[in-house]
Amino acid sequence: MTQNFNPKTAFDLHNQTAVVTGGGNGIGQAVAFALARSGAHVVILDINESAALSTANAINKEGLSAQGLQVDIQDEAQVTKAIQRAFDHRQRLDILINNAGIAIRKASVDLSIEDWNRVVDVNLTGVFICARTAARHMISQGSGSIVNTASIMGLSGGGLYPNISYQSTKGAVVNLTRALAIEWAPHHIRVNAIAPTWVETDFIKPLLAQPELVEKIKSITPLGRLAKPQDIVGAVVFLCSSSASMITGHTLPIDGGYLAQ
Repeated sequence: MTQNFNPKTAFDLHNQTAVVTGGGNGIGQAVAFALARSGAHVVILDINESAALSTANAINKEGLSAQGLQVDIQDEAQVTKAIQRAFDHRQRLDILINNAGIAIRKASVDLSIEDWNRVVDVNLTGVFICARTAARHMISQGSGSIVNTASIMGLSGGGLYPNISYQSTKGAVVNLTRALAIEWAPHHIRVNAIAPTWVETDFIKPLLAQPELVEKIKSITPLGRLAKPQDIVGAVVFLCSSSASMITGHTLPIDGGYLAQ
């Protein structure tokens, strides 16, 4: 007998443990709140300790469950220790949101190899370290959901300004998502990604300070605006939930129609 869809419980994450990297501000912070409000215990990892703790404290003040930890996702030892702490809370790890990332917006001919490597180390290698570390726990329990933060720049060439290292790493995250989804599917671990458009956070603060650029972005976005963090969280909660139990290896654009053109 086929079970009926119940919208009241479709996105229920009670008794689940979620890790959110880069959860101290911006999209990551909004996602951390959304997962906690859906019932999950949320462990916020951020290189900025005060941001991680502040977000966790704000979630706890709502009567929800969170903790904040300072972690550099480039450091495998730090990641391993932090994810073990998350696992120890309920002896399980259900969700990983790979959200931490950086951008160095320079022309390709002016971008140093040091800057290139820095972006690759955070946006690609860091994502892999976190995913692999989380998957070791998920494989043991036979379930889990990983959501990587890619970008519309991982699915297009951009063009409004040079951002080659970011675009390249986000494109790599799209295919990393596919590859891990296939590898870990036998263990009932789903791996998906989101590809946001420009989101009004501190991450794009230098761009927001350029009114002509902002208007150009709006003009090439069919819905005619930039996104806000709250525009992103619903898709993430959906991909983490049982409602997406047959979705893996997928990158979901959240882009106001940008990629449809």
